[in-house]
Amino acid sequence: MIVKILLPSATFRGVSYNTTKIENDKGELMKVENFGALQALEHLKPKDYINYLEARSKTSARIKFPQFHAVISCKGKSHSKEQLTEIATAWLKGMGYENQPYLLVFHRDTDNNHIHIVSTRIDENGKKINDSYEKIRAYQVLNQVMGLDEKETVNKDLEKAMSYNFSTRPQFMMLLECQGYSLKLTGGQYQLFKYGKLQGNIDVSEVDAKISLYNQNIDRLAQLRAITEKYRISHSPVAVPLTTPLPGGNTAKPTGYTSELAEVLSSKFGLQILYHGKPGLPPYGYTVIDHSRTTVYKGGELMPIAEFIKPSSDLQQDNESPVENETVKQDNSDSNVITDQSAEDSNYTDITLTFESETVKLGDSDFYVAPDQSVGDFINNDITPTLQSETVKQDDTDSSIPPDKSSEVSGFTEEPTPTTWFPEINLDIADDIDDEAILGRNRQRKRKARTNTR
Repeated sequence: MIVKILLPSATFRGVSYNTTKIENDKGELMKVENFGALQALEHLKPKDYINYLEARSKTSARIKFPQFHAVISCKGKSHSKEQLTEIATAWLKGMGYENQPYLLVFHRDTDNNHIHIVSTRIDENGKKINDSYEKIRAYQVLNQVMGLDEKETVNKDLEKAMSYNFSTRPQFMMLLECQGYSLKLTGGQYQLFKYGKLQGNIDVSEVDAKISLYNQNIDRLAQLRAITEKYRISHSPVAVPLTTPLPGGNTAKPTGYTSELAEVLSSKFGLQILYHGKPGLPPYGYTVIDHSRTTVYKGGELMPIAEFIKPSSDLQQDNESPVENETVKQDNSDSNVITDQSAEDSNYTDITLTFESETVKLGDSDFYVAPDQSVGDFINNDITPTLQSETVKQDDTDSSIPPDKSSEVSGFTEEPTPTTWFPEINLDIADDIDDEAILGRNRQRKRKARTNTR
């Protein structure tokens, strides 16, 4: 459950905002309270409520922003409009607005049910309702209404986070940040803040001990990759900024990223995708939280970020134009290359070139380099080539390629290697300037000492 007190306003435009929602069938007026004789009238207009609130607010000339506008939201559809109305009523009582004139309007235009509260900060005596630390008190009162023990909740959240398998400290922090906590490392301890105050702490040594037990599940990663490849065809993997709608039709600054693929992975398989990036720029990385297996993975363990957010249209184009298998066999003038013989039983070296996954095989060693991979990914990841290889078998002792010609393999030209190596010497004399012309006038001439001969 979330509660948010919106920015103060000199006018009661919150009334107009909510009544517009009602007129557009996106909201419903749930409760009107403490408006005196106005409540006995029928067919009231928004201006009627505004006039009443303004009349109450004029009893104090010192308050420049009298409107009080708040929102209480639940996760998804977990609470009905009637339940949210009861919660909002009890919350107003705890915040000191029980006797104030207020409107409760339920909204159903987002994925999360929520209710708006509009009132005035000026009481009937012309005094301002106490607003000291109201954002902190807002959560304290809401937790009391919901029957939540903050300390007990923090302990449960910590216990749940430590039950996951993670390989780094930032991954542990992300597990708690997803639950609304902010963490600060101080004196060998992580301090946990929520609801605007310190809620608890945990020793870093405990976190490090949990990290030491991490074991990468290769089979699960392969399964997740197959799931991703299947659903990215029908659901766009392109990351888009995540924004929150604000009153008046405005939107807040982006708070993160999301995608159709990320949403379907979350709803169907319990995979939470956390993108990492700077506002206004594409994400540079991501983290996968596998809630069904209580494990956190680095995005690179699944696939590189460039591949993960690659548009589906580009993937289809890549599949429509596969690289054909091309094999070039070069014959020696005296004997042909033996194709049945293994490298161990012959003097031939296998050079395998797979241009889709860029696989290079030299002798007994295999190297796999994906087209868009960095050196770090090349070292840490196994990438299996999917296309047939292009093989050139070449004798190490008796080359069939004339020394004055180059060999071509699938459009790529390979220059012959000379038997004697010479260092490459690059001489650039474009800047070679006559020393005498430049330095001659600056040279010191040997002269006799000047003396007075008179």
